[in-house]
Amino acid sequence: MNFLLTHAPILIIALPLLGAFLTPLISRVHPKVRNIFVLIILMLTGFLTILLTRDVLSNGIRVYVLGAASSTLTTPTGYIMPVRIILETDALSVLMAMISVSLAFIAALYSWKFMENRTGLDKYYTLLLLLLAGMLGMELTGDMFNLFVFLEITSISGCALVAFYTDRGESAEAAFKYMVIGTVAALFVLFAVALLYGEYNALNIGYLASRIQYSFIDKIALVLLIGAFAMKAGSVPMHMWKPDAYGEAPSSVAIMLVASSLASLYALLRVCFTLYGDVLNTVVVGWVIIILGILSIFVGVTMALVQNKFARLIGYTAVAEVGYMMLGVGVGLASIANGSIADYGLKAIQGGLFHVMNDALDLGLLFLVAGAVFYSTGKSDLNRLGGLAHNMKYTTIFFIIGLAAVSGLPPMNGFASKLMIYETAYQLNPILSIIAILASILMLAVFVKVFHSAFLGPRLKEYENVKEVPRSMLIAMGILAVFIIIFGLFPDTVINTIVEPAANALIDYQGYINKILGLGGV
Repeated sequence: MNFLLTHAPILIIALPLLGAFLTPLISRVHPKVRNIFVLIILMLTGFLTILLTRDVLSNGIRVYVLGAASSTLTTPTGYIMPVRIILETDALSVLMAMISVSLAFIAALYSWKFMENRTGLDKYYTLLLLLLAGMLGMELTGDMFNLFVFLEITSISGCALVAFYTDRGESAEAAFKYMVIGTVAALFVLFAVALLYGEYNALNIGYLASRIQYSFIDKIALVLLIGAFAMKAGSVPMHMWKPDAYGEAPSSVAIMLVASSLASLYALLRVCFTLYGDVLNTVVVGWVIIILGILSIFVGVTMALVQNKFARLIGYTAVAEVGYMMLGVGVGLASIANGSIADYGLKAIQGGLFHVMNDALDLGLLFLVAGAVFYSTGKSDLNRLGGLAHNMKYTTIFFIIGLAAVSGLPPMNGFASKLMIYETAYQLNPILSIIAILASILMLAVFVKVFHSAFLGPRLKEYENVKEVPRSMLIAMGILAVFIIIFGLFPDTVINTIVEPAANALIDYQGYINKILGLGGV
């Protein structure tokens, strides 16, 4: 057990990476063996992530150095800075890793029946594990260049998964848009890394944060990094890929894309709070993020109102939900340096991070419901659906739970996190809170329309023989629904146990830096 705990940071990334390369070989034995193998890999990765999470929450930041005589030897003898690849995990890192692994497990479980009749599933599961490895690498790395490398892994594997339905031209178009945005974002990150390396001759995030001067070059790098990660998170104005990718990808892939967007949002937070934490003009950058968040909320909700395709509608909802997260974090940045409302700044960050968790659950459930409807009917056009509640009772219940959660209705989880964002945004500027509340009301209207179109009304003749989806798909949806309800009924427990340590870790950039600079040895 000590060995597993010591090497957990690298094993968490290596396991899905190894599993990805072994999956095509295992597929030659039998498809069911392959499916079980993938689930075992994900369960082992989840077990290691839980071990690491418990350790970090109990003992603080963990550092893991690859290739050193000791896994905690950050600065070799004779050197004045870290030179090896270093993984640095704090409470925020492990929170994001838990989200990624959990959604990957749900996606694999759901795929068991949802993708059963598709060809090329060895490639599908390989890409799914590669996407997970890329996300985990982004969340656990302490190195800017490796952040770029893992971002590229997520972009390439995500693009291939979006295009998995090769018989549809729309899937190829969506994948092309995803590829273009991913390429531009990766180039932005690479240019920023090159600028920082040219100025400081280092790539380690903690070391760079201790040396950064906020020079003109540093500001250019900051703009490039914020632009890149906001793009990949699906924020306005570079959001156009998101509804297409989410709408055309398999539903099991869509929830992985949700996790991928959240990993990019994590990278944005890491850059703003840690890399530039000591020199950042928090008010200016905070308001930039607030504006991006408000625009994302407005565009996402208004565009969702006019959509007829189920999954594409949820894709626009995902744009709005990223806006709520950015609003919370932006309010936190803009407020935290203001002594009179600094406490509200911390609460805003907690609200934003809590909403990250809730978004993964809420959107994940809605995408799986959309997939269940498509699985049973072969259609996703809301104008051609109706009366499904008669034949798909469990799926209908799960949709109602997802509807209430994403709209911020009590007692679901979305209510608790959105309420924190409303309260703190009001302290900074009441208009922000009013816009956010009105958008939530519109979002409720959007999903009431979906509920009426797809599930209510008389049983249509063409759907008389429609059956409920297989058990594995129901279990996947049920797991998400249970956590939505638990997080909604006991928000204080979740906040105190998980969210507050993550928010404190995000703000404590000096602790992140000191963990790198304060360790050394022979």
